[in-house]
Amino acid sequence: MTLTDQKLQDVAATPLTLLDELVLTLLNEDSGYFRQVPGWNLNCAVVGAALAELSLIYRIDTDLESLTLLDKTRTGDPCLDPLLSEIAGEANQYNAQYWIERLIPKADSIIDMTLDRLVGLKILQHHEGDFWSLAQGAWKSGYHTSSEVGTAVEFVKTRISRAIFNNEIPGPRDVVIICLIETCDVLRYIFELDEESEVRVQQICKMDLIGRSIADAVSENIAGSLFRRSALTKAIPRLKVRKLLGSKHLRSGNLPALMAELHEEYGPVFELRVPFQDPMIFLVGPETNHWVHRHGRMHLRARDYLEDFEKVYGGVGLLPALDGADHFRYRKSIQPGYSRSRLEGQLDMVFSKARENLATWNVGEARIAVTMCRNLVNSELSPLSISIDSQDVADDMHKFKERALKTHLARILPKFMLHTPSMRRRAKLIDEVVDRVLRVHTPAQRAGCPRDLADELLNMHASDRQFLPESNLRFVLSAPLIASMYVGDQLAFIAYALLAQPEYLERIQDEADALFADGDPDGEALTGPAIDITRRFIMECLRMYPIVPLSVRNVMNACEVEGYELPEGVRVFIAQTATHYMSDVFPDPFTFDIDRYVAPRKENVGIGYAPYGLGTHTCLGSRWTELQLAINLLMMVHYYKLEIAPKKYQLKISPFPSMSPNKKLKFNVTERRRELPV
Repeated sequence: MTLTDQKLQDVAATPLTLLDELVLTLLNEDSGYFRQVPGWNLNCAVVGAALAELSLIYRIDTDLESLTLLDKTRTGDPCLDPLLSEIAGEANQYNAQYWIERLIPKADSIIDMTLDRLVGLKILQHHEGDFWSLAQGAWKSGYHTSSEVGTAVEFVKTRISRAIFNNEIPGPRDVVIICLIETCDVLRYIFELDEESEVRVQQICKMDLIGRSIADAVSENIAGSLFRRSALTKAIPRLKVRKLLGSKHLRSGNLPALMAELHEEYGPVFELRVPFQDPMIFLVGPETNHWVHRHGRMHLRARDYLEDFEKVYGGVGLLPALDGADHFRYRKSIQPGYSRSRLEGQLDMVFSKARENLATWNVGEARIAVTMCRNLVNSELSPLSISIDSQDVADDMHKFKERALKTHLARILPKFMLHTPSMRRRAKLIDEVVDRVLRVHTPAQRAGCPRDLADELLNMHASDRQFLPESNLRFVLSAPLIASMYVGDQLAFIAYALLAQPEYLERIQDEADALFADGDPDGEALTGPAIDITRRFIMECLRMYPIVPLSVRNVMNACEVEGYELPEGVRVFIAQTATHYMSDVFPDPFTFDIDRYVAPRKENVGIGYAPYGLGTHTCLGSRWTELQLAINLLMMVHYYKLEIAPKKYQLKISPFPSMSPNKKLKFNVTERRRELPV
């Protein structure tokens, strides 16, 4: 038996708890999250399952009237022990409904730990954006189940279906699960229930006293939640326009710092009203970040804000505007094209294309920082992701995208500004880019070539032309040029920060020179301690200069956030990076400090560090981007000496449509440190 086989056998012998089985039953693989159970209902069911588990292992006893402590000995389960400790610490005796209400604040952490446990058991796989699906290993017959019915999920569902449809006598655990998912009104989405089977479900729910008491307590809490929200909501504070206009951070373009400043006075939720526009509601701070990350998928929608922008490219249902199951399916389909491993597999091309671009830098010239960095990034990104050279059109494509965002998203320019002669000319380049991509992605042209993002997209188009229609190809196949704009702007911020701080420049030059001393480094070297300073320097730049400082969504289901009610239809601005400038999250936030990211500080751990967004719309290519930024920065300082021009330049940020250094910032090429290999 191999070591891997032994590990699989050990994991397979690990029994699943009621919490594990409830989560697996509620998981909807199509959407990558739980079935559409409202947050409060889900939390009630999770706490109910935890109490039922404590009852089944004889730590508590519960009936329709009371919940009694039997044994306060710790179970060793981090999901259960905090609940048991709280019950043991209460002198008075209460019923299950009371304890579910009291323990609801622990539900989120219980869900997180249960999901982490199932990932650790190789039953679930975690995806960027907090999505989960069955792990590949979980499909092994009998794995985690001690049976031959298939996966762990199928094992639980098979037991439940036998009890409902075959009239088999269910065990106590099955009764509890059936009671809970029936109480949450999810059972009918898992199985097709006719009248006879619905009667059978009701019979099962009466078979076990524990199941009945827990389910009744959950049901009472679910019903009560409808009245709880309206009783607690508060009036949303209104931001004064003069307060906004008077901020130094607005004048400098630093939107995260501005939002952090407003949070101090107005709190986590506030409203801005300007003439002739709908009210804008801002969500700011670590608490709202957590809410968006965990609950946003149930209440917020991207489509309303982005549908006008989609029309610019002639598309409908583009990834940024999708939500729910369609969004998860799309991400899963193209995720390999954005993976760090895909980039690591083609490092030779990255180094080669970067050097080709670096060779055009002439000593003595000063280049606009943003344009210089966008072109460098695009020289690599286009060949890697869509297998074409687009340097001749990249600048025009960037200008068109910026104008489209300013007219159709930020709405700081009238829409006719996208239809000027120069913009019409640039719009036609989109079709030219698509034609170039299609010409090199025929079967004969792709034979023997490494797979790229365009391959993933065209395969998805061929397999489901309704999901990814031809009308959407204009956007998706030109998207890498758009991505090079964002990554290039981030690189410009990083390069500026490095040149402005000579003490860091010397340390990163040393890393670069050591890394390339014996030829080009491999993926392992670019991940390990050899670039520790570079990695942490980039992380700090992402904190101080996040290129996408906020996200915009529409409320599709009315909800409550931090005691404030958000009605259906209202537009919210999620300032997820405001936490980057909050001293309780990042002490002394205006000080550049790369030691924030080492133990014991590790200030980036948690929801306060959000340069790539939150929740389901977290950037799919974040790990690719981090590696590409590191490679480009290291190569820049290895081959050249640069200076900020003008020398006394003070950074000014252009905040719209995304954050970037303004065009006055230039980099002067003062010296070529070593010759570029031919």
